[in-house]
Amino acid sequence: MTQYHNIPPVYDKNSRILILGSFPSVKSREAQFFYGHPQNRFWKVMSAVLDCDLPVTVQQKKLMLLSHNIAVWDVIGSCEITGSSDATISSVVPNDIAGLVAETSVTKIFLQTVRPLIICISDIAVKMSE
Repeated sequence: MTQYHNIPPVYDKNSRILILGSFPSVKSREAQFFYGHPQNRFWKVMSAVLDCDLPVTVQQKKLMLLSHNIAVWDVIGSCEITGSSDATISSVVPNDIAGLVAETSVTKIFLQTVRPLIICISDIAVKMSE
C-alpha cells in the first residue's frame, strides 16, 4: 500500500543548511513530525551540536532548527514501505527538493542515512532548475 509523506518541511527563507532523511518512520508519521520515535537520537544529537536545551515539543523543535537556520525534510514524497524499514522502500515519488532549495538560502545539504553516518553535499555550486 502506498504511504504518503504527511509532514511538511521545516524551513524558512533564512535556512542555510538542509538535513534530508529518506521517509518518516511509522512513529514519525503518527506524531506528524520528524524523528518522532522516542529512541531516535536526532534531537539529542542536534541539541548537543547546537549547544542548546533538548527540545520536547514540536514547536520547540521547529524553533531550535529555524533559529539555527536549519531546514529538515525527506527526499521521498510517497512510496511503498513495510513498517519503517528503508530496505523495503519501492515505487518512490520524490519530494520537490529543488523547489525548497529555491525558496531558501541553503548552501549545504546533509543526508541522514540509515547507518550512523551523515554525508554533506557542501557548497551548492549549481542553481537547481525547476
